[in-house]
Amino acid sequence: MKKKGILFLLTLILLPPFWLAAQEEESSIKEIEEKVEKEEKEIGSWFQFELPDVHITIRLGITAGIILIQVLLIRLVNYLFGKLQNKITLYGKKYIKSLTIKTYRLLETKQILNAIYFILKALRYIIIALQLYLALPMIFRLFEPTKNLSNTLFGYILNPLKNTGLAIIKYIPNLITIAVIIIISRYVTRSMRFFADQVERGKLVIPGFYPEWGQPTFNILRVLLIAFTVIVIYPYLPGSDSDVFKGVSVFMGILFSMGSSSIIGNLVAGIVLTYMRPFKLGDRIKIGDTVGFVVERSATITRLRTHKNEYITFPNSSILTSKITNYHTAAESDTDRGLILYGTITFGYSTPWQTVHSILIESALKAKYVESDPMPFVLQTKLDDFYAHYEINVYTKAVDKVPAVFSELYKSIQNGFHEAGLDMTVAYFRSNAVSYPEPLPQPTPLKRADLTEKLENLEKTKPEEKSDKKGKPKKGGA
Repeated sequence: MKKKGILFLLTLILLPPFWLAAQEEESSIKEIEEKVEKEEKEIGSWFQFELPDVHITIRLGITAGIILIQVLLIRLVNYLFGKLQNKITLYGKKYIKSLTIKTYRLLETKQILNAIYFILKALRYIIIALQLYLALPMIFRLFEPTKNLSNTLFGYILNPLKNTGLAIIKYIPNLITIAVIIIISRYVTRSMRFFADQVERGKLVIPGFYPEWGQPTFNILRVLLIAFTVIVIYPYLPGSDSDVFKGVSVFMGILFSMGSSSIIGNLVAGIVLTYMRPFKLGDRIKIGDTVGFVVERSATITRLRTHKNEYITFPNSSILTSKITNYHTAAESDTDRGLILYGTITFGYSTPWQTVHSILIESALKAKYVESDPMPFVLQTKLDDFYAHYEINVYTKAVDKVPAVFSELYKSIQNGFHEAGLDMTVAYFRSNAVSYPEPLPQPTPLKRADLTEKLENLEKTKPEEKSDKKGKPKKGGA
């Protein structure tokens, strides 16, 4: 941190003199242009040589000499590039490794070598074309009809170089201003990152500001700072005043605003969810009808993994309008005593409710993952015609094993009733709905004991009825 602070102070101390020097340089641009024009004339005079009145044969001989030199230079360039390519082929496979980003292999060694060969080939052609282009003005200068053409060809090279050099010199003050703005923005970003890390680690405590808000807040402020930096730098960019630059900027802005409405909505929803704190990574939550663990959170989406290892992705905008249930909050809190899981069973009225309560609580305590403190409890939620509804409630902190908790609880309850000699099955009656002109009288519910007695009497009378039928003779036709 001390080195960064010293570097920042040196930057603030040294940049103003450079900026002032750039301002002085801007005031002397005209002098620089005059010097460039003078140098241009001196360089051009080297190509624009004059020959005394000599015979055409001598001029043709000079032309042949220039062509011969160019041929030798081309052969020399090809020879040197061929040697370089052979060296690269010889040592490339040994020293050039494949380009890998983490576990993804981006480029193989052969692909990298092919790219190098392509660059060398393009560079060789550029050098040959440049030397031929420079030789043409000298040849055209030897003959009176083509003398003006040599000046034109030479201007095609010198004028762009002159304009580019002058543009770079004129842009130096703006370039220094942009550098100062970027450096200040960079140090402000580092300062914000430092405070965000301190908040996230709990070393810097701000009342009402949770530690998990540190990194998201830093990301939001960094985006705003980058946007502000771009706005400040924009007037100093080359060509920012041109109509083409402005038109392209407006066009890109329209495309972005039309094509990113859903993205912006998800981004805003992601920011709102961050500061709502409804869940965090690893929590078991329920969104709508989907229950799963949060395995990924980003600015636009949230991804859940269900107990069946299914990955479900939700846009943040849809989560913001849905009901969210977090099962981890109670289990991880120091004040709460765990998550309450509950299941409902039905049992007939012939068994006292005290017996059912006792069996349910004892069975729940024997189940795995169920907390004994606080104790399980039973709620009697409904009374039907033939049976009552009992709701067993248990405390657990194994939120990531809820299906296993239910399975262990149900097995233990089933074993408990079996050991007590009680049958959990209940008679179920069903009748089709029929419309009658008058309401029928409501039947009196049968008790289990009465139903058993009637079934026994019915079994005793069945053999007597069969013997009577056998003894009676059949009657004649109608």
